[in-house]
Amino acid sequence: MNPHITRTEHSAPVRQFTVLLSPTRRGARLARLLTTAHLGGWGIAYERAAHVVAELAINAAVHGRVPGRDFRLDITVHRDELLRIEVTDTRAEQLPVVSTPDQHAESGRGLLIVEALADRWGIDLGPVPRKTVWAEIDLVPHPLHRVAESHDPVNHVPAFPDV
Repeated sequence: MNPHITRTEHSAPVRQFTVLLSPTRRGARLARLLTTAHLGGWGIAYERAAHVVAELAINAAVHGRVPGRDFRLDITVHRDELLRIEVTDTRAEQLPVVSTPDQHAESGRGLLIVEALADRWGIDLGPVPRKTVWAEIDLVPHPLHRVAESHDPVNHVPAFPDV
């Protein structure tokens, strides 16, 4: 998905968690831990979300940092069908850009990970000086992503003609 500035509308949330965290690596780590704790407590698979939160939070801590200003993590579950993750910082002039880093680079892959794990993601600007980078994960599997129940690749024995 191309990151673009957009605003999506959703039904009333079923569950929501919001916290302000320090724009540090420790704050980013805490964002991930709080995400896994809340989603796990709500009975929602959290693996993809934990990675997305980790990447968005570290971006806020490293690229969106303003001394004395926290970043905000919002996790919202809409009708048990959609998980929306929002990370808001106070550096609207620093828009995230998807890049393809050199294979030996130690950083620069965060948004590629977000793009791979989230079903949708984007950026909302404002109110000044804020920006929110968000990602959405569908909690109800899309019908095209389901494997046919009759197909069991582990126990399937192909029929070979007698020789």
